[in-house]
Amino acid sequence: MGALPARFRRPRLLIVGCGDVGKRVLPWVRRRMQTMVMTRHADAMAFWRSRGVRPLYGDLDQPSSLRRFAGMATHVMYLAPPDAQGDDRDQRMRSWVQALRRRTLPLQHVYVSTSGVYGDAQGRWVHERQVPRAQSLRAKRRVDAERCLRALSPQAAILRAPGIYALDREGGTPERRLRAGTPILRPQDDVYTNHIHADDLARACVLGLRRRAHGLTFNVSDDSDMTMGDYFRLAAHLFDLPPPPEISRLQAQTQLSPQLLSFMSESRRLVNQGMKQHLGLSLRYPTVLEGLTAPIRTSKNRHHP
Repeated sequence: MGALPARFRRPRLLIVGCGDVGKRVLPWVRRRMQTMVMTRHADAMAFWRSRGVRPLYGDLDQPSSLRRFAGMATHVMYLAPPDAQGDDRDQRMRSWVQALRRRTLPLQHVYVSTSGVYGDAQGRWVHERQVPRAQSLRAKRRVDAERCLRALSPQAAILRAPGIYALDREGGTPERRLRAGTPILRPQDDVYTNHIHADDLARACVLGLRRRAHGLTFNVSDDSDMTMGDYFRLAAHLFDLPPPPEISRLQAQTQLSPQLLSFMSESRRLVNQGMKQHLGLSLRYPTVLEGLTAPIRTSKNRHHP
């Protein structure tokens, strides 16, 4: 039997859920890997081709459309969130896993999960060995997704990310909320929160493809050690806006949305030493101060992770 054509010898990366973070990944992978993106939008095909990647139709909410992806990629970067509706299972991940079982499995999966799987740690430091204690339905779906993927691909790298921010990310800063005058909790009722710049998360995704990350779970978080109120007060100062009003937790029960209340009901600080030592990520934006004040990096000046 002759040698395989070059297009089959190159590693083949498929990005599932190629939104903001996926687009930041592309400059680092498309020259070294045959890169494909799954999309359910026909009008996006030309956009992806212009970015030097191959678009393929697929819809995680339509399991029959996923069969074609079995055996197609040597590496998969799964960045899609669970459906916002339903029970505590991630039906999208379950459909994906079921489809891939039909043929040879990818050599590696990288999955971006959430630090919400830990639930409320009452401000304590949390490492990756902590047993997940998800409280919200959205976090329970992430726990389900992690377990389903681990059952399919024990060597998968799971990246548990907190709040993702960036000046050039849609909704990636607190500015809109500050301008709306949304209140924060007073200091005695406040919770610790965690952050990661979208560029640093994209670099973590690329590093997750390496063999050293196989089978491991990482907290992908920066070095900031601050409460939610600290974060919004800092942002208000940087954006030259009035500081947000402060309310008690009791007042918050009647003034804030259930989703916002759920974020204000969990307090934890993420240990990120595994990310640095084993994943090998050196943060470009060590804290939110650097991330909210640094010049915006374009695809032309994003370098190797």
